[in-house]
Amino acid sequence: MSVGQFVFMLHSHLPYYRKAGMWPFGEENLYDAMAEVYIPLLNAIGELYDEGIKAKLTVGIIPILAEQLNDEYLQEGFIKYIDSRIEQVAGDLERYPDEKVPHSQHLKYLAKYYFDWYSNIKDCFINKYNKNLVTQFKKFQELGLIEITTSGATHGFSPLLATDSNLNAQFKIGSDTTKRLFGKKARGAWLPECAYRPGYEYVGKDGEKKWRPAIEVTLENNDIEYFFTESHVIEGGNSIGNRRVIGIYGNIEYIPLPEREKTGYDTYSAYWLPDAQVAVMGRNERAGYMVWSAADGYPGDGVFREFHMKDANSGMKYWRVTSPKTDLGDKMLYDPVLALNKINENSDHYTTMIYHMLNDYKIATGKEGLVMVSFDTELFGHWWFEGVEFIKQVIKKFHTYTPEVERMTAGEYLSAYPPTEAIQIPESSWGNGGHFYVWNNHLTEWMWPIIHACEKRMNEIVDRYPDIPEDKLLHRALNQLARENLLLQGSDWPFLITTWQAKDYATDRFNGHVERFAKIADMIESGNIDDGALAEIESIDNCFPVMDYRVYASIEEGCIPQQCEKLSHLYQ
Repeated sequence: MSVGQFVFMLHSHLPYYRKAGMWPFGEENLYDAMAEVYIPLLNAIGELYDEGIKAKLTVGIIPILAEQLNDEYLQEGFIKYIDSRIEQVAGDLERYPDEKVPHSQHLKYLAKYYFDWYSNIKDCFINKYNKNLVTQFKKFQELGLIEITTSGATHGFSPLLATDSNLNAQFKIGSDTTKRLFGKKARGAWLPECAYRPGYEYVGKDGEKKWRPAIEVTLENNDIEYFFTESHVIEGGNSIGNRRVIGIYGNIEYIPLPEREKTGYDTYSAYWLPDAQVAVMGRNERAGYMVWSAADGYPGDGVFREFHMKDANSGMKYWRVTSPKTDLGDKMLYDPVLALNKINENSDHYTTMIYHMLNDYKIATGKEGLVMVSFDTELFGHWWFEGVEFIKQVIKKFHTYTPEVERMTAGEYLSAYPPTEAIQIPESSWGNGGHFYVWNNHLTEWMWPIIHACEKRMNEIVDRYPDIPEDKLLHRALNQLARENLLLQGSDWPFLITTWQAKDYATDRFNGHVERFAKIADMIESGNIDDGALAEIESIDNCFPVMDYRVYASIEEGCIPQQCEKLSHLYQ
């Protein structure tokens, strides 16, 4: 007998790195994630399937990341990266054992461990996945093992975009890209940075009051049926806090949130949004906290691999956490066997905890509930090296020992248990204070007038060409202008400036896309398009090859409140 439903959601998100540096910021961050996260995750899903177990994971892959995984240049770059890692660890194998180095026999054992590990990753990439991870994710979705969700094309910060046409373009291009690459239109989406805003009234240029529709209207107009949000957005009250795994850049952050009046709602079910037929699911705080918290959750255990300490010669991570208070120089050497034993213990605890949460809820309310957990995929394997094995064991133990917990993808859950209530959620994000500060503050406020000016210029240029021009050079320029507009809108640039994780890199990346946008726009407006200059930009920023610039055609912004129950006609 079922005690309730469990949805495990992974949000895969990296910015556009192609031909934009290597290390410490650039392509190597993508290669790290491919080696430590995406390939091990695919291996785990496949191994479970070989045992007759469907993973039933909901896997969000933002479109700009999917484009990079599908790119031949980056696929070949990954092989070179893996070869360099194997070469580096091979040097350690030659150095150890060394009588002058304490515990050198153990270091040699770890070097062999990494040599085999990287060699296996390379073999899987080339021979098992034919260099294309997108194809494998697509195959697993076709087999019913996972459900893939979409997002804004370049993870643009939706609530701060100035025009509905640009907001719509982010999700239309994102949704179309997901369908093109994975063979199926995504039912769900991850709102970039979990950033949401309801509809609001404003005064138009004509002085008349107008209504700007809520985010979910844009989602519905792109056939997106659901999205995810943080627990505090649904529940209000005194939250434990919010979390963020800063992709490949930084640590798991603990962000305290101010107390908010309790709403009376909980995350044990999904809810409809009021302005469109779109559902929202809130992350279960307790179930999520145990996995992402480095201080109180599983990843901070002393036996797990230490992320920050690297061998001076090879860059290999030969040490374990030991204790959060232990200086890096005093860390103990890593033991993969001890770590695996701890994962076995953690997964036992987690599956038992989820079972009791759902069972207690059922006893208390007389109805079955939902536990949905959502995490940045890059937590597992990259920050928490053993994390992918944790996912695998949790799935296996639910299947084998706790079938009363109904594992489902998010779409399957909504089909089987559609919401029975609607909820109005506030303007919110995962960021500091649950609001927009991380992306719009004294360090980044200079960016938004530029983004908004590019939005307007994009619309104005596209409106001059409602039909695709016969001039192929002009057509290419219009499509490339659209790509640059998408890329400069990426939420990673203001985020990395605010957090100082990669301030100069992010500033240069943003300015670079703005400059390319302006250069192409100037060429189009002057009627003098330089084929060579355009081709050079195309060779770097080649994402979204199936591009129709007309997605940026201006639409009526807002409407008179009493006339805009639905705005679908504006987006056709």
